[in-house]
Amino acid sequence: MQDIMSTSIKITKVAQSKASEVDFHNIIMGTRFSDHMFVCDYQNGEWQNPRIEPLALIPTHPAAMALHYGQAIFEGMKATLGKDGTPLLFRPNENAKRMNFSANRMGMPLFPEDLFVEALKQFVALEKEWIPTQEGSALYLRPFMYADEPFIGMRAATSFKFIIMASPAGPFFHKKIKLYAEKKYVRAVNGGTGEAKAAGNYAGAIRPTEYAKKAGYDQVLWLDAQHFDYIQEVGTMNIFFKIGGKFITPSLTGSILSGITRMSVIDLLRSKGFEVTERPISITEIIEAYQNGTLEEAFGTGTAVGIAMIEEIGNNDLAIVFPSENPVSVMVNNTLNAIKVQDIKDEFGWIVEAK
Repeated sequence: MQDIMSTSIKITKVAQSKASEVDFHNIIMGTRFSDHMFVCDYQNGEWQNPRIEPLALIPTHPAAMALHYGQAIFEGMKATLGKDGTPLLFRPNENAKRMNFSANRMGMPLFPEDLFVEALKQFVALEKEWIPTQEGSALYLRPFMYADEPFIGMRAATSFKFIIMASPAGPFFHKKIKLYAEKKYVRAVNGGTGEAKAAGNYAGAIRPTEYAKKAGYDQVLWLDAQHFDYIQEVGTMNIFFKIGGKFITPSLTGSILSGITRMSVIDLLRSKGFEVTERPISITEIIEAYQNGTLEEAFGTGTAVGIAMIEEIGNNDLAIVFPSENPVSVMVNNTLNAIKVQDIKDEFGWIVEAK
C-alpha cells in the first residue's frame, strides 16, 4: 500500500473555536459539527496533500461520479476523554481495515491504514474541546471517501476525496427499542454490498424505516431476501439474542456488516464466561424460543447506538415481548462505556490515545 506517512499532515487552525457555543447537555448527533476536518486527495494514482483545515463547504462538480454512480463509503467512530483528559479512540485500526474492505468492494482506492489512524489522532487531539463528558456521550467521528471526478460514464473514478469530520453526540436511544420484522423490503443479499459500509445501503433503508416508525416501531429488523426468515441486522446495528443462557448472533455470510462493536461484544461476553455462537438465526427460531420461555434478552450493537436494548419485535400479528430485566445487556453496555473513559482497565488493548 502507498506510503505517504513521510509527508506530514499540514494543520491550519480556526481563529476561534465554536465549542463554547454548544450546550453539551443537550446535543443531537449530526446537528452540530466541530471546527475542523481532515482532507486528503487521490489524484494520479496516489493519495496526496493530507491536511487538517477549518470545516468548510466542498466545491463539487455536478458531474462528480459519486453523485451519479454511488462510489461513496464511510465509517463511524467515537472519541471519548480518559481520566487524565487525554482523548481516546476505540479500536481505530479495525475501522481502517473495514474502510479498505469497503473501498475494495466498491472499486475505490485503498487508504493507507497508518495514515488513517494518525489522521484521527491529530484531528481528535485538535478537537478535544468538542468531546462531551456526560455519561454515554462522545464525539462522533465520520471518516468517508467519495468519487469526485467529473465524468458521466460507468467505470471506476480516478479521483477521490477522503475526509474526516466530527459531531458531538449524546446517547442515541434513551429507552428500549421496538423492532418491526420487515417482510417486503430487504437491506442486502449475498454477493451485494451489504457487508461494505457503502452509502447506498443506507439510502435503500430509509423508506422502509419510515414505514416502521409510522407503525410505532423504532427500527427495522432486516430479514433475508429469499425466505424473509433469517435475521440479518437491526436498522444500522448488529443484533444479539440470549436464549437458554447462551448468546447467538447472525454469522457474517456476505450480506451483514462486520461491526466493530459486534466483535468487541463477542470478546467481552466470552471473557465473562458466556457461550457466544455465530450462526444463521431465523425469526421462526426466535418465535419458538419466545413461546417456550427460553428467550431471555436481545440487544443491538453499533458505534452510534452503543448497546440498544430491545423491548419488542413485531412479526406480522405477533408481538415478541422480551423480559423487562436485561442484566447481561446492562453489564455489556456499562463495561464498554467504562473502558472507553478508563473507569476500568482495558484488558483487551482496544483503547488508543489521541496525542
